[in-house]
Amino acid sequence: MNKRTLPRVIRPVAAGIALAALFIPGVCAQEATAGAVETAAGISTSLDTVWMLLAAMLVFFMQPGFAMVEAGFTRIKNSANILMKNFIDFTLGSLLFFFVGFGIMFGSDGAGFAGMPNFGNLSFFGSSLPVEGFLIFQTMFCATAATIVSGAMAERTKFHIYLIYTVLISVVIYPVSGHWTWGGGWLMAEGGWLEQHTGATFHDFAGSTIVHSVGGWVSLVGAAILGPRIGKYGRDGKSKAIPGHNLTFAALGVFILWFGWFGFNPGSQLAASGEADRTAISHVFLTTNLAACAGGLVSLLTAWVRYRKPSLSLTLNGVLAGLVGITAGCDVVSPEGAVVIGAVCGAVMVFSVEIIDKVFRIDDPVGASSVHGVCGLAGTLMTGLLAVDGGLFYGGGAALMLAQLAGAAVVGLWAAGMGYVIFKGLDMAFGIRVTRRVEEEGLDIYEHGETAYNN
Repeated sequence: MNKRTLPRVIRPVAAGIALAALFIPGVCAQEATAGAVETAAGISTSLDTVWMLLAAMLVFFMQPGFAMVEAGFTRIKNSANILMKNFIDFTLGSLLFFFVGFGIMFGSDGAGFAGMPNFGNLSFFGSSLPVEGFLIFQTMFCATAATIVSGAMAERTKFHIYLIYTVLISVVIYPVSGHWTWGGGWLMAEGGWLEQHTGATFHDFAGSTIVHSVGGWVSLVGAAILGPRIGKYGRDGKSKAIPGHNLTFAALGVFILWFGWFGFNPGSQLAASGEADRTAISHVFLTTNLAACAGGLVSLLTAWVRYRKPSLSLTLNGVLAGLVGITAGCDVVSPEGAVVIGAVCGAVMVFSVEIIDKVFRIDDPVGASSVHGVCGLAGTLMTGLLAVDGGLFYGGGAALMLAQLAGAAVVGLWAAGMGYVIFKGLDMAFGIRVTRRVEEEGLDIYEHGETAYNN
């Protein structure tokens, strides 16, 4: 190559280098931008997943809370039985919900009666969050619905009968009504049957109806079929108090449940990474706590006026009543609205306990029917009144209120009806109540061969 041909070679090479110098930075910038977006999305999903799993841990911690409340409100001779039932609710319920219930609740047939059992296969469920994490979060709610019944039927139920009930609530009662609501079914689906007929969809953010009322109505029916404990009602028909053996345990249990509720309600947002999500969970934290405080205070004052004593047991249930009541609308009511809901539920609970005990003569040792059933219904309906967007008291008309009434009624009738079929059928087939001797001497020894307390 001579000196004359060299410039001819250099010129196109130089032009190529110049063009590359202009083009490559742009490509690199685009790749960097895409990478940054992907990284940000990954971080956001990771944070949301961690928050969901943390909330699931808090809800799991409610299990010992329920166990301590129920054991504290009942007699010492049945403590091991109460604890065992709380363990079996979670262990057996978790396995059943994984293998069958999850598919029934979240199966793709949103418009139908229920989804299909998944038999442990989770591939049917699509979500931006890991399906395993979502499953474990929902499992905690299923376990909560199941364990509510334990206290209402305490001190006189055969243990193996309770096992059968746990199976049926975990694979039938809770997942089916859950499919109608959180599973995308006809009560909550946009454009679904309920919205077409009322103008709004059912709103239950964290489960006042879907979880608590389901457990509460089954409790009421089960306790009614089971009958009262020996000595609960005298020959004159008057109710006699049967004190629990340890209100200290019950109080600690309520504090644990209160703490766990900060996973139950804010965790139902299922996200915490964005501006909207972190604002939402902060709001839910606040409304949840305010309702609990109002429920406890008003139940204390109501009991003080009515019975001339500031009852600790009713105050403890008042805190739980406020928590149950706010669970439906904790995301859509104002802080002031949360105080109103908690206060109303605290007062309603006191009168409900008295009416169920003295008028209907249904023996519910821990007040589960009132706290979870009645106050779950009250909180769901008050969401229709006090929701800032769409509530009747905020100029939203009657649409949301009608949807809340219809949804709560349908789920309540389903739970109570299925509870009646299950417990009545079991009672006719096997008998659901222990013998008189077992009840008088305690279920711990006869049902489990051991006691919770030993000298």
